[in-house]
Amino acid sequence: MVIRDLFGISTMPACLRFLLVSSFLLFGFPIFSSAQSTPVGGLKNLRLPTDNDAIFSNDPSKFYMYTYRTFEGKSSRPWSGGQYGFTRNQKRTDRGIIFTKFHEGVDIRPVKRDKSDNPLDDVRSILDGTVVYVNDNSSASSYGKYIVIHHDWGEGPFFSLYAHLMSTSAKSGQRVKVGTTIGRLGYTGAGINRERAHLHLELAMLMSDRFQSWYGRHFTSKNHHGIYNGFNLIGIDVARLYHAQRADPNITMAGFFSKKQPYYKVTVKKPAQFELLRRYPWLGREMDKAPGAPSWEITFAGTGVPLAVEPSTKPISYPAVTWVKPANTNHSFHTISRITGTGSTAKLSASGSRFIQLLTGAF
Repeated sequence: MVIRDLFGISTMPACLRFLLVSSFLLFGFPIFSSAQSTPVGGLKNLRLPTDNDAIFSNDPSKFYMYTYRTFEGKSSRPWSGGQYGFTRNQKRTDRGIIFTKFHEGVDIRPVKRDKSDNPLDDVRSILDGTVVYVNDNSSASSYGKYIVIHHDWGEGPFFSLYAHLMSTSAKSGQRVKVGTTIGRLGYTGAGINRERAHLHLELAMLMSDRFQSWYGRHFTSKNHHGIYNGFNLIGIDVARLYHAQRADPNITMAGFFSKKQPYYKVTVKKPAQFELLRRYPWLGREMDKAPGAPSWEITFAGTGVPLAVEPSTKPISYPAVTWVKPANTNHSFHTISRITGTGSTAKLSASGSRFIQLLTGAF
């Protein structure tokens, strides 16, 4: 009766009634489509974090901060190294040159500097949200000083991360509006100098509330950042999101993810609690088949972003790659080394197995 009052089950079509009740039995929460759960507004309010808006210009070199590159004896400063994706560490193969190092965010150039070449750009929240973490110890992370803000517009929690800050002005627990100044662009953190001062921006999904338990199993170093450690965040292609939102202000995350090309699928034994589906239920596919299914098949982009989760009839004891996009070079080059193999054959690497453990809570 309480469920009827809250969700109007009696007025739903039979298929939706079945889906809702099944999701309660399986997960302890209802699964709705993104169209049902996304409130008006959402990504319509997405804004750039600094005054640099050259991402929409014909000259992206004015937006992205370059990296230093030496390849086959030649030095260069390509702006493309500041983009999201596999944009760094060139490698020549018999199939041509590929880029093997993944960059999980975008590096945004400053537009204002003082006479000493110090950056003067304010950094602002890209959406309404709550500051959940402020790291003021620049030596405690390769991100340097960084801030994490939690956002939720009805499609699950997303977290914007602002790194290499010169200074922070936001406090943990502070509610912020889109455009609220939270710090100053800088060059704190590993491998950055004043010349290459920039804002590293990510928009990410959270993997596990139990991150510390997983971390303690695999690392002996201290975790200074709780669940807002970079290992526990999956960065999406935020630059592509800005362009998609500009083209369609009504875009949803579910719609945005649906246009991403899959690279591999991993089948896992169904966990008792699957945080990924609890947070992002719109990732679910064919959920009417979930009752009784012994496993989940998770679809990933090469960057590790989960694109879909659907029930599988395969009985399985350990996670296994069940599909991969054929490639002529080793799959490790295209998947942050999480799977290995060539052609249409692949298996999880050690780091890939750890990643799946954290994502599914199987640890």
